Amino acid sequence: MSENILEMNKENAGLGKVEIAPEVIEVIAGIAASEVEGVAQMRGNFASGVVERLGKKNHGKGVKVELSEEGIKVDVYCSMTFGISIPNVAQKIQDNIRQALLNMTALEAQEVNIHVVGITFENQKHEAEVDQEM
Repeated sequence: MSENILEMNKENAGLGKVEIAPEVIEVIAGIAASEVEGVAQMRGNFASGVVERLGKKNHGKGVKVELSEEGIKVDVYCSMTFGISIPNVAQKIQDNIRQALLNMTALEAQEVNIHVVGITFENQKHEAEVDQEM
C-alpha cells in the first residue's frame, strides 16, 4: 500500500513529509466534477449506490486515480444532462479538476480523462426526486 501513497517533499520545510492517499485525490476530483453545471451524476457501482441509499455520500464515486512514474492520471465517469454541449462541459470538468488539485494539493494531473457514460433527461430527474421523497 505504501507504493500507492503520493509523497510530497518540500526542500525548506524540514518538518517531515506529507503523504496524500489516492482516495483523497479521488474525493477532490469527484467534488470538483460534480460542481460543474451539466453533470447530472457521477457513475458508481452497485455497492456505492447501496451506501448512498443508507445516507452516506460517496464523493469519490465515478473517479479512478492512477499514480505512476509519469504523474497522476484521473479518469472521471459521469452522466450529462440532455441538451448541453458535451465537449464544453467536459472541458470545464477537466479545468475544474486540475485547478482543485493544484489549489488543494499543489499537484498537477498528467491526464484528466472524461468518460461520458450516459445522458439524463429532465423527466428522469423528476422521477428520482419522487423516489427520494417516498
